[in-house]
Amino acid sequence: MSTEEAPGPQAVEMSEISRLSGVFFEPKQTFADIAQRPRWLIPLLLVIVSGLCYCYAFSQHVGWERIMQHALETNERMAQMPPEQRDRVIAMQVKYGPLEAYAGVLFGVPVSFLVIAGVLLGIVAGLMSVPVRFKQVFSIVCYASLPGVIFAVLAIVVVFLKNPDDFNIQNPLAFNVGAFLDPTTTSKFIYSIATALDLFSLWTILLIATGLSAAGGKKLSFGGALTSVIVPWGVFVLARAAVAGILS
Repeated sequence: MSTEEAPGPQAVEMSEISRLSGVFFEPKQTFADIAQRPRWLIPLLLVIVSGLCYCYAFSQHVGWERIMQHALETNERMAQMPPEQRDRVIAMQVKYGPLEAYAGVLFGVPVSFLVIAGVLLGIVAGLMSVPVRFKQVFSIVCYASLPGVIFAVLAIVVVFLKNPDDFNIQNPLAFNVGAFLDPTTTSKFIYSIATALDLFSLWTILLIATGLSAAGGKKLSFGGALTSVIVPWGVFVLARAAVAGILS
């Protein structure tokens, strides 16, 4: 008489709170759950809300006029503008800067996540033939971006503690190589690359690679997933640095 094998234990679905904390403390297990049951709304909202709070704190305690004055000091083209033209540029930024910042967070964050997920899907599913779905990749990108919430919280603390005249919106935290360079003497190309070598950016890259590896299973190693993330990121960083160098 044949006997049937008992089914193996089913993985217990993680709660949202467990996922949010697990991204930081148990990323491998957490992203395996995310890949199996992709959801994205809560982490996306957390990133957007924290970004909006940072923009509000910056607008209230630092102000866009100070930022434009800093730009005048570090950008040769702006420094060479006639005084009347500089005043007009500053007035426009003070008027529309907050709106652009809020819109950039509110609309730019989800759009950028969609673009990143699309590029990664094209590399992993298209070029590497790993059977992953867009919803999986998008969910992974959203959860992997949660270090940005920590960044926003720390930046808000710095906004309140630091002298507004010394605050640098391009580099609010000293967690990248650019923090140790002088933006007034370093070439814009090098400075842009240096600021991209940021703890939070590298953290996010590692988390995305962990998630893609979990979604791909045995068909995608962590090394392969990491390569699929680093290559487009490196291309973007170099392209942005080239533009910064041309416009300087």
